[in-house]
Amino acid sequence: MDGTHVPAIMPASVRGAYRDRNGEITQNVLAIYSHQMIFTYVMTGWEGSAHDSRILLDAATLPEFPAPRGEQYYVVDAGFPNIPGYLAPYKGQRYHRSDFNNDNPPMMKEELFNQRHASVRNVIERCFGVLKNIFAIL
Repeated sequence: MDGTHVPAIMPASVRGAYRDRNGEITQNVLAIYSHQMIFTYVMTGWEGSAHDSRILLDAATLPEFPAPRGEQYYVVDAGFPNIPGYLAPYKGQRYHRSDFNNDNPPMMKEELFNQRHASVRNVIERCFGVLKNIFAIL
């Protein structure tokens, strides 16, 4: 599960709320995907200034939201809460795949977890990349 920003054209009266942290006017889109790179849920329309955790909390109240059940969980980034059913990385530890290499392997169990977590999350980054390449408007 992750969020991505897509450019938006909004009326001047609401543009402030849609301005993301980079100063662009965007919508924050929440998406859930499978390991086969298939989007299984998408929620659009949120302001670019909205935090991922706020969008998730709203989406989770909707009947069509595919909430994790039992032993299921979603792999999420640090922008989401680490709550039952949602697996976020350890904070304060190296995380990004580029942080690790043969000369600088994980040193603690938390770093090893974060390295593997980042590898799994790479799938959604690829999904968003493919989608944005196909549909240049995004």
